[in-house]
Order: sequence, then structure tokens, then C-alpha cells
Amino acid sequence: MATPRTAKQDKKKPGIETWQWSGKNSRGENVKGELMSANVDQVKNTLVSQGIVVKRLRKKSTLFGGSKRVGSKDVTMFARQMATMIRAGVPVLQAFGIVAESMKSPGMRHLVEDMMSEVGAGASFSEALRKHPQHFDSLFTNLVAAGEQAGALDKMLDRVATYKEKIDSLKARVKKALYYPAAVICVGFGVTAILLIKVVPQFETLFNGFGAELPAFTQLTITMSEYAQSYWYVALGAVILTGILIAQAMKRSDKFAYAMHRFMLKVPVLGDILDKSSVARYSRTLATTFQAGVPLIESLDTAAGATGSKVYERAIAQIKEDVSTGQQLNFAMRNTQLFPTLAVQMVAIGEESGSLDAMLNKVADFYEEDVDNKVDALTSLLEPFIIVVLGTLVGGLVVSMYLPIFEMGNVI
Repeated sequence: MATPRTAKQDKKKPGIETWQWSGKNSRGENVKGELMSANVDQVKNTLVSQGIVVKRLRKKSTLFGGSKRVGSKDVTMFARQMATMIRAGVPVLQAFGIVAESMKSPGMRHLVEDMMSEVGAGASFSEALRKHPQHFDSLFTNLVAAGEQAGALDKMLDRVATYKEKIDSLKARVKKALYYPAAVICVGFGVTAILLIKVVPQFETLFNGFGAELPAFTQLTITMSEYAQSYWYVALGAVILTGILIAQAMKRSDKFAYAMHRFMLKVPVLGDILDKSSVARYSRTLATTFQAGVPLIESLDTAAGATGSKVYERAIAQIKEDVSTGQQLNFAMRNTQLFPTLAVQMVAIGEESGSLDAMLNKVADFYEEDVDNKVDALTSLLEPFIIVVLGTLVGGLVVSMYLPIFEMGNVI
């Protein structure tokens, strides 16, 4: 019986490699660069044909070549550049080579080189993408497959790039809404901890020579300082451990992840931003896939994963069941009691007029703008809040330390 192929066996197969070279051109100038090829002889022939006298030629090492991480922006840039190359009439295999050389991220460059090898070995563009599901989701691969079948690969890649740019922009706004309050809290607690651990003990030494009873506020601050000095590492460890446990629990338990996502949707201000963001991502993904000719049932599967919320994933699974039994999309959405009335009504208009994709895009545009406005409003509200919080924490500690000195001045 044949044994399954392993990852190590796959890496051993011959493929496109990156070669670093240096030498002199026809004018005697020192030049250097990189070329991608399956063997060293082909690289030498290419350089000689360009009038370059090769002095050094070696395979590029991947051990210290930089981070292998492939980000969402790298995938978006890849889709945009491939669309441009193919629209310009460049063959797909050659387009892979040009795009790989232009990639700054080592991880993305190696990924494109791997796909180039697969396409060169006879695989289609979409088949090469499907071999890397951790980087290219079903929406990407389905649209590319549809583009290959319809002879409109450049248009589909352009549509993928536009979709990903909008989704990335929306994610950045949501992250801004989440990180800003977290940063304020961390700065507040950090400044307070430094004052309690480093500054207050200096005052405590001074107060020990007074021989008088300290004000209650000062005594409270000194007690807090003593606890902070003794147990700061316990508190820090507890916070880190709690964060790790929550993260692991969300990965391992769907029920816990669902409960956490549901709780986040109920948080004032932030919950509304997350809610509208999920609606926008659902609408944008559904519009993009449906417009490309992907069946609605398959489009709903892709949209569920794009929402970033377990609550909406479960709701979309219910929508899929209802739609598969013949129910209209707008009725299925209304039955979940989760989607805003405006979104449901616009989907109903789209279904009646036969322009569902256009209406879904309008829903996405509306809620993306709404998220943007709410994030800006949250940022504006937090700025005075930061001043009040830091002023109260720092000012309160400073006043508590100077109270005994003020009282001594009054006595004198």
C-alpha cells in the first residue's frame, strides 16, 4: 500500500530556486542581483546573454533570509500585481517570476516561488493556490478558478485584490478601536505601578523620621505600595496567565469562543463597532463571491468564515439551512434576529430587483463608513478620558505623598 507523502518529501522535489550573483557588466561596472531558476546552468546562460561576467554565483540561503511570515497585505499585493501582469498580456508562469522578485517579504517570495514551481509542473493557478489553504482562503481560490474557466483571470484577481483591500482596511479600524482603550488602561496601570514600587518607598523613608501619625490617604497609599512591591510579579503573572488561558480556551472550545464573542458584542460602544464590522464583512464577501458566479450556498460558507465572529458564523449556518430549503435570503437573515433591519431590507430589494450583489455592496459600504465614524468618535471621546484617568491616578498618588508635608507646614 502506498504511503502518504510527507512535507519533507515534498521539499526534496526539484523546483525554482533563488540564486544570488555578482560580477561585471559590459562597461566594467560591478553589478549584483538575484535570479530564479531550476538549475545553475540556466542562470549562467541568462547572465552571459546579458553581457555579464559572473564572479560569484550561489543559491540564496533561506536560513537567515528573514521572517517566513506571510501577512494579509502580502497576499493582497500578490493578487493586485498578478492582475496587472496578466492584464498586460504576460504569461502566468512569467508573471509569477516577476511578482516573486518584487516581493519584499521573504516568506511571500518563497510562497510565490513554490506556486511557480507547481504551475510550471502542470498545475493550474487555482490548483496551486489550493495547496496553500493557510494563506489563500476559499474565496480567493474559487474566484481564480472562475476566472480561469471564463477567461477573465485578470478581472477576478483585480476583484480579489479590491475585496481584500477593503477587508484589511475594515480590520485595521476595528483593531484601532480595540487597541486604543487597551493602551490607555496599560499606560495607566504602568505609571501607577512605577510610582507605587519606585517612588512611594522613597517618601516612606522620609515619613519614618517624622514621628507623627500620617493622614489616612497617605497610609492607604503606603499600604498599596507595600503590596505592590511584594506581589507585583504575582499580579503580572496572573494577568499574563489569564490572557494565555483565555486565548487557548477560545482555540480549543467553540462554546467558550462563542460565549466570548457574544459578550464582546454586548460591550458598550465597542460591541456596536464589532457588530457593524461583522455585517460589513459578511455583505462584502457575499457580494464578491455571488458577483463572480459562485452559488449562493457556497458563498454563504465563505462569508461565514470572513465575519470574524462565532456569533455570526452560527447565524449564517442557520441562514444556509433556510436558503437550501428554498427560503429567500432576506427572510433567512430576518429569522436570525441578528442582522440590522436596514441590511435585511436592502437585501430584500436586491433579491426582488435581481441586483443582490449591488445591494450587498451598498450594505457593506454603509456599515464600513459607520464603523469608521464610530471609531473616530471613540478616539475623540477617549482623549479626554485618558487625561482624567492618568490625572486621577498620578495626581492622587502625588497628593497623598505631599499631604504630611503640607500638614507639617500648617503646624509650623
